[in-house]
Amino acid sequence: MSRRSDEPPPAPTCPDPAAPQPAEASKQCLPASLAFQPSSGPPKSGIVISQWVDHFSGGTPIGLGAPLQAVLDGIRARAAVTPPEEWIIAGPWRPFDRPSFGPRPAELLDRIAPDHPVVIKDVSEHNLWVNSRALGLAGITRDTPNPPGGEIERDAAGLPSGILIESAGAGVQRFLEPTDDQLDRATAHLSRLFHGLGRTGFKEPMAFSAELAAYAKAARAGTLNLHVGAHLTRFSPFSEDWVAMETLGRLHLAHQGPHLHTGFAKLFLDGVPIARTAAFHDPYPGQTGPHDPEAMLLIKPERLNAEVTALDAAGYVVKMHAVGDRAVQAGLDAIAEARAANGPSGLRHEIAHANFIAPADLPRFAVLDAVAEVSPKLWMPNPVTAGQRQVLGDARADSCHPIRSLLAAGAEVIYGSDWPAAALDANPWTGLAGMLSRSDPTGTYPGTVAADEAITLDQALPLFTRNGARALGLEGQTGVLAPGALADMIVLERPLDGLSPEAIATIRPEATLFGGQLVHGAL
Repeated sequence: MSRRSDEPPPAPTCPDPAAPQPAEASKQCLPASLAFQPSSGPPKSGIVISQWVDHFSGGTPIGLGAPLQAVLDGIRARAAVTPPEEWIIAGPWRPFDRPSFGPRPAELLDRIAPDHPVVIKDVSEHNLWVNSRALGLAGITRDTPNPPGGEIERDAAGLPSGILIESAGAGVQRFLEPTDDQLDRATAHLSRLFHGLGRTGFKEPMAFSAELAAYAKAARAGTLNLHVGAHLTRFSPFSEDWVAMETLGRLHLAHQGPHLHTGFAKLFLDGVPIARTAAFHDPYPGQTGPHDPEAMLLIKPERLNAEVTALDAAGYVVKMHAVGDRAVQAGLDAIAEARAANGPSGLRHEIAHANFIAPADLPRFAVLDAVAEVSPKLWMPNPVTAGQRQVLGDARADSCHPIRSLLAAGAEVIYGSDWPAAALDANPWTGLAGMLSRSDPTGTYPGTVAADEAITLDQALPLFTRNGARALGLEGQTGVLAPGALADMIVLERPLDGLSPEAIATIRPEATLFGGQLVHGAL
């Protein structure tokens, strides 16, 4: 933490939140952002080369848009200073670059790091590229069958090529568990990073016991200073089995606390478009053979309906990863089944990502009291956009994240970063700016994505504040500036009204307060 006083600092000079702020005001106070939804929490290993975990583990930052050669050079350099047999975890690679890897990508990694098991995560963090040592340690051979919801890519001779799609990587993932020290450092870093961006809360969308223990430890020590909503993982393609309901209950009771909220659960319904694992009603362009949207779902509808109904009855808010329009529909169907079975529980279940939504499903969010969590920042061009267009075609790619249409249909929408999966950074200000213009406010990536889905500043701000607080179960307590609410707020140098999207993207708070305590900057 950059600064914290023992006593609450003097309150910043802010106007009455119920009154309009004058245009000439030199500073602006806003509720701190609470809708941040990172991808998968702290890192899962020690030697890392990627655009985010270098902050935690001393790795070499590469960047989401880095060319393949930069990633390979980083692995070679890391191997030179890493003891033999220690894992090297790198990234990212882009699935649409797969043809350039050759018929057996594992051998390419074998040549540059022959003495280490190597794994490279793709930009979505759903798919892995590994070398032969990693395949051997995971027990993946010619005779290993494809797991449900995954594929072991094979060469012409039937040998594993080194590409593991979705759940096929679970056997490798189990080797990448973080140490307690890494998790402690990661949690401390998250607090500093988020406070610097103006965040006082976030949702951990895929929490396992190790992450929960780290958050709980920091909360007990008084160093977390964030509202954390942890979605306990019930099913993930990155795990080798479902997590038992009894285990969820034990984790919930063991870790629930004043700043750590564990009444949330997570399910995965499909994959990602760039790996052709997102479940769509219509075939992928150029797809050969029959198209079966049901086969693309990671959880069959009957099981999904039963799971959401049971989790709703047990008091969990369910977040469902759903990218393709068929997966989004399946998630909404499951919420409808839960409502019919249990009645109005008051639990506002979430469709995570909600990238592609059939027009007929837009009004169902409001009808079912379901929440659309939009992430990552694919409503504006980024390094993944070109690949998404290549895989989906321009027309479908340009239907990504219909935020304006969701709001017009009465849906509640919350912002998610999904960082680091397909996200350059954890910066909410570029995400906000991109919603206003549907273009890259930094000017790095040209063009727009569905420009007619742009929204106004007044429409966008609640996605980051009030709606985020509701998603954490903290409605009225935070996400607002009001008498009796927690003093979670940020101080900006100038009001946002009238600023261009490009200027909004450069905003950094002068101060961030959590519960009235100064946790970043100065007043």
